[in-house]
Amino acid sequence: MKLATLKNGTRDGQLVVVSRDLKRMRAVPALAATLQQALDQWADVLPGLQAQSDELNAGTRPAEVFDPARCAAPLPRAYQWLDASSYLNHVELTRRARGGEMPPSFLTDPVMYQGASDEFMGPRDDIVATSEELGVDLEAEIVVVTGDVPLGVDAQAALGHVRLLGLVNDVTLRGLVVPELAKGFGFVQSKPASALSPVLVTPDELGAHWREGKLHRVMEVSLNERPLGRPQAGEGMHFHFGQLIAHAARTRRLIAGTVLGSGTVSNVGDEVGVCCLVEARVREQLREGRMLTPFLKHGDRVRIEMRDDDGASLFGAIDQTVRIEGARA
Repeated sequence: MKLATLKNGTRDGQLVVVSRDLKRMRAVPALAATLQQALDQWADVLPGLQAQSDELNAGTRPAEVFDPARCAAPLPRAYQWLDASSYLNHVELTRRARGGEMPPSFLTDPVMYQGASDEFMGPRDDIVATSEELGVDLEAEIVVVTGDVPLGVDAQAALGHVRLLGLVNDVTLRGLVVPELAKGFGFVQSKPASALSPVLVTPDELGAHWREGKLHRVMEVSLNERPLGRPQAGEGMHFHFGQLIAHAARTRRLIAGTVLGSGTVSNVGDEVGVCCLVEARVREQLREGRMLTPFLKHGDRVRIEMRDDDGASLFGAIDQTVRIEGARA
């Protein structure tokens, strides 16, 4: 089952069920007006949502055309946004870029922070910044959305609380990261709003490619219509999503609608490219002695997507243009 949220002038938008091929959709106000409402009542509304999904996939009844340009983020605002760094190759490279090393504890204890969840951008919304000097970067990641998660859940049981999966562009302002982290209190200004994929999908839609808490598909990232990275998301993920959820729930419950990110997808080696620009820059520094890749500029276009074996888009594409406020057109 695939779910999306349409912009309708309200903060939380309108929930729609979307066909597997991302061509048709249907609003379901009698079941749930918003995705958060559906997550709050998941056991009660799931059969009805699944029935609508089956009808859409069968094409037996009229439906509206699905247009990602009409989409808000599936969860335009969420109760919680937690982002991990489970791809340790990315962690090592970015810490090296800041002149540091990866502590041994990172191998046994996940790195995670709580980000701003009051606004998620839609998949076609502009990436807005006040200056290119801030070092605007993209980060292509996988996200899961949970139901209610009990305190102290173990990693295996935690996977049973995954309701939906999707993609996120976790925008980072690299010029603010180092001075902000030097204060010892975490990200705030260096982490503006992130963008979610047009649809989120239930785990069963992914078949055998969702296994052992990892999504074994290629993350496709392009910049200005040129390939930037094609890493396999199932490789190099040191902590799977069950472990990440259990880490977050070690001392508190998680509420339905919690969004949890994998961290930037990253494979060892240069041949598959990268999912963020700072990683490209560090690889250049190590390989050639200097950083050549610039951060995002006004007018740059970022696209993030995953496909199935037949080349069909699983979540729809995050397709954003960078807009620097005050920049010349």
